[in-house]
Amino acid sequence: MSIKEFDQDTTLTNPDLPSDALSSKQFITVVDVISEGEIAGFATPHKRGIASTNAAYSTAAKTDIFLNKTPILNIASTLNDAEFLAKAQNPEESDFNFNNVGFEFRLGTSNQTFINGIKNIESENPIGTAVTTSSPITHTVSDTNVNAVRVTVRFGSLQKFEDDGDIKGVEVQLRIKTIENDGTTTTVITDTVKGRSSNAYFRDYLVNFSSGTSFPVQVRLERITADSTETSLQNAFSFSSATNIIFQQNAYPNTAHLALRLGAEQFPRVPNRVFRLRGIKVKIPHNATVDLATGRITYSGTFDGSFKTDREWTTDPAWILYDVLSNDRYGCQIPETSLNKFTFKTVSEYCGELVDDGDGGQEPRFSLNVNITQQQQAFDMINDLCSVMRAMPFYEAGSISISQDSPKSSSFIFTNASVTKEGFTYTGSSLKTRHTVINVSYFDLETQDIDVETVEADAATQAKYGVVTKNINAFGTTSRGQAQRFGKWFLFNEQNTGENIAFTTTIDAGVTLRCGDIIEVSDSLKAGVRRGGRLKSVSGTTVTLDDFENTDIPPVTHTDNVTTNPTITCMLPDNSLETKNITAVSDNVLTINSAFSTDPNANAVYILETSTLETTTWRVINVSENGDGTFNISALSHNTGKYAFVEDGEALPTRSFSTLTEIKSPPTGLEAVEKIVEINKRAVTKIILDWQNVTGASKYRVYYRFDNGAFSQIETTESNLEILNTKQGSYEFRVFTYNALGEPSATPAVLLFTADGFSALPEDVSNLTLEPINEEQVRLRWTQTTSIDVKFGGQVYIRHSPRTDGTGTFSNSTDIIEAISGISTEAIVPAKSGEYVVKFQDLKGNFSSGEASVILTVPSLREQLALPQIREQTAFSGSKTNLTVTSNTLTLTDPSANASGSYTFANVLDLGATFSLKLQTHIVQTSGNVSDLFDAIPDVDARVNFDGAAAEKTNGTLLVRTTTDDPSSSPTFTSYNKFQSGTFRARGFDFKAELETTDTNENITVTELGVDAFLQARTEQSTTLIASGAGAKDVTFAAPFFTGTSDIGGSTSAYPPSIGITAQNMASGDFFEITNITGTGFRITFKNSSNAAVDRNFSYSAVGYGRGG
Repeated sequence: MSIKEFDQDTTLTNPDLPSDALSSKQFITVVDVISEGEIAGFATPHKRGIASTNAAYSTAAKTDIFLNKTPILNIASTLNDAEFLAKAQNPEESDFNFNNVGFEFRLGTSNQTFINGIKNIESENPIGTAVTTSSPITHTVSDTNVNAVRVTVRFGSLQKFEDDGDIKGVEVQLRIKTIENDGTTTTVITDTVKGRSSNAYFRDYLVNFSSGTSFPVQVRLERITADSTETSLQNAFSFSSATNIIFQQNAYPNTAHLALRLGAEQFPRVPNRVFRLRGIKVKIPHNATVDLATGRITYSGTFDGSFKTDREWTTDPAWILYDVLSNDRYGCQIPETSLNKFTFKTVSEYCGELVDDGDGGQEPRFSLNVNITQQQQAFDMINDLCSVMRAMPFYEAGSISISQDSPKSSSFIFTNASVTKEGFTYTGSSLKTRHTVINVSYFDLETQDIDVETVEADAATQAKYGVVTKNINAFGTTSRGQAQRFGKWFLFNEQNTGENIAFTTTIDAGVTLRCGDIIEVSDSLKAGVRRGGRLKSVSGTTVTLDDFENTDIPPVTHTDNVTTNPTITCMLPDNSLETKNITAVSDNVLTINSAFSTDPNANAVYILETSTLETTTWRVINVSENGDGTFNISALSHNTGKYAFVEDGEALPTRSFSTLTEIKSPPTGLEAVEKIVEINKRAVTKIILDWQNVTGASKYRVYYRFDNGAFSQIETTESNLEILNTKQGSYEFRVFTYNALGEPSATPAVLLFTADGFSALPEDVSNLTLEPINEEQVRLRWTQTTSIDVKFGGQVYIRHSPRTDGTGTFSNSTDIIEAISGISTEAIVPAKSGEYVVKFQDLKGNFSSGEASVILTVPSLREQLALPQIREQTAFSGSKTNLTVTSNTLTLTDPSANASGSYTFANVLDLGATFSLKLQTHIVQTSGNVSDLFDAIPDVDARVNFDGAAAEKTNGTLLVRTTTDDPSSSPTFTSYNKFQSGTFRARGFDFKAELETTDTNENITVTELGVDAFLQARTEQSTTLIASGAGAKDVTFAAPFFTGTSDIGGSTSAYPPSIGITAQNMASGDFFEITNITGTGFRITFKNSSNAAVDRNFSYSAVGYGRGG
C-alpha cells in the first residue's frame, strides 16, 4: 500500500451502514529519519541477498518493522533464502499482524527521489473545544511559513429521536472564516453536514492562505445552525484540532528515512516504532569481503592501502571507527592521509576472527551495532567505539594509529640498568574496588530491549573479596556472547591486571615503544636479585655480562641436581628480542646453545630468566617525551592467559523466553548491612538489604519485623532495599519473588539480622593538643570525630582534674565547660593546673571507651597575692542537701532516690571591702558503681559494658554568689553562678557545690573541695606634684588597696602597700617621714636638718594588691 496525501473531497462509502448514516476514517502518516545515508537497508532482505530493486524487498522489509514491538509481517526465520523469497513475493493475509499499512523508504543516497504523498510538513495542535452559535472558536497562526490549516471538526453524534421511537438524521450548518492581521475577514468554507451517526464523526476542512496573507491569521470555526436545547436532538460539534501545514516536498538527500501510513482503526494513537536495519555503508579495503550473515570482514591477499570504489555495510568496528574519524559530513573530518590505515586493518583482522558464541555456535570476536542519535564530543565517541574492540588511539609520526589489546610477543626489555636512577614505580588498585560480579548491559535484538548478562568470579575469588557488583554498558553490543566476553574481560583485568608501572628510560627505547606494545621488566628490587643489566660483549656463543659482583647469574644445574633451564634474552641492533638457552656459566661469562642471529651491541640490555624466576610482563599505555633525551613510560600489568580465559568457549546457561506464568524461585544471596549516615544534618541508622536478582522477576515483596513484632511489608522492583531509622535489636526479613502475573515464589528467602543501632561506642579522641592563649585561658585542639552519631547530635565532653601526676581520668575529673557540639575540633577553656580529659559522646549518651588527656602546670605569678586556700575537707561542715559525709568524703546519700545534691560552704569569704578577686575551683573526686549486681542496676538493658566498666556519668560543679554588702549583716546576694576560673568584683563570696549523677547506679565521691583566690598586684602613682605644706600631709589613694582582715592575714595591716616618694626642691639636710600607711592612704612629713616641718613638693608610687571601691 502506497502513501496517499489528504484530499478533503474524498468520500468513502461503507456498504455495511444505512444510506443516511455517517462514518469517518482517520489516518496518520509518520515520517521517521533513520540515519545518515547511505545505509544498507533493512536487515532481513539484506541478509537474504534480496536487492532493494526487487519487488519482494518492501514486503520482506515489513518483517523488520515493529509497531508496539510487533512486526507488521511474520515470515519464519527458519526458511532458507529461496523459500523466504517465495514467501515474500506472495504472503498470505494471515501472515500480516497489521493490514493496510502504507510503507515507502529511501536508503539515503545523494540522488534519491522524494516519497510520493509526502508533500507537506504538518504540525497538529489539539483544541477540543465545543462550538456554539454564541461562542465560535479561533485558532491563531503566527508562523509566516504556514501555507494552510486543516480544521478537524468532531460531532459527538448526529441524530434526532422521534416520539414514535424512530431515529432520524439531522443537518448542521457551519462556517469557517479567516481574520487577517490587517482586519481582512474572509468566509472560506460554508458547509452543511447532513446524515445520521450514533458515534463520533469527524470531518476535515482545508483552509489555504494566499501569498498576500497578513499574519498572524485567525482561523475561526462558527456554528450557523441554532444550538439544540432538546435532549432528543443531538447535533453539537467541537473544534477538535488544527493542523498547520507547510507545502514542501523534499527528497532529503544523504538521509535514510521511511514513511508509514496508519489507520486509526488499528492504532488509536501513534504506535512506538522500531526498525531492524543494517546501517551506514563505510569504506573497506580492496581485498576485503563482507560476510552478509554476520557483517564481519575477511581478507585475501595483501592490503596495499587502497579501498573499494563502493562503500559496503559491515559490523567491523575498526572500519566503522575509520569512517567516523574521516567522514566530512557526520564525522571528525580528519584527512585520510592522517590516519594509519594499516593499523586499522591489523585490528580489523583480529575483530573478524570467529570465536565460540557460548551457545554452540561461532561469531566474530567483535561486532559493532549501534544507533548514534545524539551529537557527542569526538573524544568520548572515539573512546566508546574503541572500547568495543579493546583498542586505544594514539598519535605518532604525524598520523593517528590504533593499538589493540590482542596476543602479541614482547617487543622490549627493561632492567634497572636501562632506566633512570629512580627505578620503577608501582601503583595498584584497592582490593575494596575490585569487583566480583559484573552485570553487562547490552541491546537484545530478540526482545528489542536492554538485557543484562551477569558474569561472576569463581567461589574462591568471591570468598576473598566478597560479592562486589559492577554494572557496565557494552557499547554497540547486540550479542549475548560478546556481552559475556566483555564482562569476563572486565572481571579478569580487575582481578589480575590492577597494577601499573611507571619509569623513565633513554631515547633509544623511548622512540621505539608504542602504545599497546608488550614489554618485560626485570626489577632487582621486586625480584630480590639482579637478573638484568647491560652486556659487555658478545662473540658467537660466548656472552660476557656486566657487574658480576651484584648479578645473580643462575647455574645451569643446582647442587641438588635440579635443572632450572636458564635463558638470556637480549636486544638486537634492530630492536628485536632474541632468547637463547644458557648451557654453561663461568663467573660472568656465559655459553649459549647457539649464536644470536646478529650479535648484540655492547651495552645492549639483557635479562636472565629461569623456570623459577621470570620477568614481569606489561602493556604500554603511555609514552611521553621529557625534552631532555628521556621518555616517561607507563604500562599496565599484562597476563597472556587472559585471551584464553575470555574465549574458552564456556557454554552459556540455557535461557527461556516463556517465563510469564512460571513460579519464580526466592532470591539468593540475601544479606544485610547496617550503616549510620547523615541526612539533613541528622544521624540516621539504616539497614541495607541486598540480594541476587531473579531472572524474569517483576517485583519483590519484603516482609520485616523488629524483635518478633508485627510484620511490615515493602514492594520494590530493585534487588535491594533500604530501611531507615532502624533500632538496636533483632530483625527478621522475608523476601518473596513475584512473576509477571503477580504470583509469589513458593517460599521466601529468610534472613535474621542483629542491628546495633546507635549502641556502638564512638572512637576515642585523637591528637589532643594544648595551646596557651594568655594567663587565663588555653585552647584545646583535637581531630574531628569520624562517628556520624557524634558529629550530628553528639557532644564533646571536656573535664579537668587538679592532679598533675598523670592520674587524672574522666571518672575522677569534673566538667570544666559545658559539653560542646560533636562536630567541634577545638575549645577555649580556663587555664588551670591539672589534667584536661576529653571524650566523645554520641547522641545516645555513649562515651568513647578510651580518653585523651593533656597536663598543664600554671606557674605561680609574683604579680598576684594568693589568699589562704579555702578547703572544706575533711569535715565538710557546711550545709548539705541529699549528701552524706562518710570517711571524710562527700557523697550522694542515695543516688537511686535523689540523683543530685548540694553542699554550701561553711563560711562566707569576706574581703572587708569590695575588690576584684580571681577565683579558681578545686575539686578532687572519683566515681564508682554503687553495685555490680544485676539486681542493683535500675536499667540493665541500657548498660553497654559490664566488664570493668568505668563510672563516667557523675559530675561536680562549683557555684558562687556575691555581695557588696557586709556579709555579717543583712547582705543582698546575687544568684548562684557556675564557675571554673574567673574574676569577680565583690566584698562577700558565698560558695556552693552541686553533685549529680545521670546513672543511679553510679555515685560521686569528693575527697577535696575548695576555692583558690588571688588578688592581682597593682601600682598607683600620683599624676601631679603634691605640696606637703609645713606640716603632716595626708595622702588618699585613688582606689583602696587590700591590706588584710582578721580572717585573711590575721589583721587589717597584714599586706600594706609599699610607698615610694620622689621629692622636689629639697635642701641640704632635708628628709621625710611616712606614717599611718593603710589601704586607703598614708601620711608624710618633710623636715629640715633642724627637725622642723618644711613645705616640699613630691610625687608618690604605691604598690599593693587589689583594687577597691
